[in-house]
Amino acid sequence: MKTNNTYFLLRHGEARSNKDDFVSSWPEKKYNPITLEGKKQIQKIIPVLKKEKIDLIFSSDLLRTAQTAKMVAKNLCLKINFDKRLREISFGVLNGKKEEEWDIFFGTRLNRFVKRPLNGENYRDIRKRLVRFLREVEKKYENKNILIISHGAILFSLQVIIMGLREEDEKKDGRRFKLSPGEFKEIC
Repeated sequence: MKTNNTYFLLRHGEARSNKDDFVSSWPEKKYNPITLEGKKQIQKIIPVLKKEKIDLIFSSDLLRTAQTAKMVAKNLCLKINFDKRLREISFGVLNGKKEEEWDIFFGTRLNRFVKRPLNGENYRDIRKRLVRFLREVEKKYENKNILIISHGAILFSLQVIIMGLREEDEKKDGRRFKLSPGEFKEIC
């Protein structure tokens, strides 16, 4: 996708779900705030973000990303634009279950593109909602430094879309798009 803006991606700080190994999407079935370690991760990244002269912040509205976004926004003196399209992939009936159950359901990473749990999403589903989100942002803004604070699967797909890659590229070399909790990346 050709972009008029520069995008910076930040995965929320370590959350309870990362530590206790469960999956969490909307609606949040378990209390899932960022941990003390997660807060430290974000505090470390704030000086880096200040240097990037961020103009806008978009964030998922789930608790762990909202907490992360509030920490960042306060330090950058910016408003947060919460957008439901940046929520974690919907885990459907597996929401709140152990991450191992999620992995067993799919069997292979490639199945995540076509298979979906009951009332849930797959990677193709999130790609559709993210393309709509990016098109809207691109239509509204130009030459802005935009920070997007979201979740692992979402940021994975956003990178691929922004870089103009195809699903085949994502499937072949997916590991390079993974962001750890509290990790920050510029996408050109």
